[in-house]
Amino acid sequence: MICFPNAKINLGLNIVSRRNDGYHNLETMFYPIPIKDALEIIVKKEQDTDTFVEAGIKVDSSPESNLVMKALKLMRENYDFPFIEVHLLKKIPFGAGLGGGSSDASFMLKLLNTTFKLGATNEELASLAVRLGADCPFFIYNQPMFASGIGEIFEPVNFSLKGYSFVLIKPEIHVSTKDAFSLIKPAQPKISLKEIIKSPIQEWKGLMVNDFEKSVFEKYPAIGEIKNKLYDNGALYSSMSGSGSSVFGIFDKHSEINDTEYQGCFIWKGILDY
Repeated sequence: MICFPNAKINLGLNIVSRRNDGYHNLETMFYPIPIKDALEIIVKKEQDTDTFVEAGIKVDSSPESNLVMKALKLMRENYDFPFIEVHLLKKIPFGAGLGGGSSDASFMLKLLNTTFKLGATNEELASLAVRLGADCPFFIYNQPMFASGIGEIFEPVNFSLKGYSFVLIKPEIHVSTKDAFSLIKPAQPKISLKEIIKSPIQEWKGLMVNDFEKSVFEKYPAIGEIKNKLYDNGALYSSMSGSGSSVFGIFDKHSEINDTEYQGCFIWKGILDY
């Protein structure tokens, strides 16, 4: 069985308060995008253990620490099913604020559940997913969601950008999440993201923000320059996703992006289909 874990972007991100446990409360709008990995599982009756094969973008971690295999281990603690060989083709850039690893993990939970008819509900899978990462449950439902808490409390929203042209640029810059948080000054947003998305997308530029951009752009000006270029090329709305380093632009028609301006960057252009 095979599935195709997709990435996400953050349509705005507000850091609203600092918690006693060292984390931060936030508000954001998660939105699925059609940049995808490929994940396949093959039953191996002759094996007495699970195996992992990876290809595509090289992830600098051991198989045991990969979220896909952690998801598999978690399912084994709760359900009985045969040993498998796992194949992961990595296409979603990591360290980009796109949730690729979280998506892979959650899709593994869903794939195991479907393949072996384990009977887990989405709610039960989500309760397992949150143990793998705060944003993992989003990919169980994989629909536009307003998220709060540390990113683990979800509320579905009736909202779609289907049909809009979409461009994502990811430079060869790794943004440390710790660094991104270092200069953040938590504050309640003046307007809730749930209200902003009700406005025409042409008005988002003056209303919707990602609080990480200030500190990240100061340390990595090249990321801020990408956002400015996307606006110069006609983006209706542009933002960094999560804590970076990818930047996306949403266009009402085909975007005339000159790839040569972004040499060395990962570039994805297409149509939003969610």
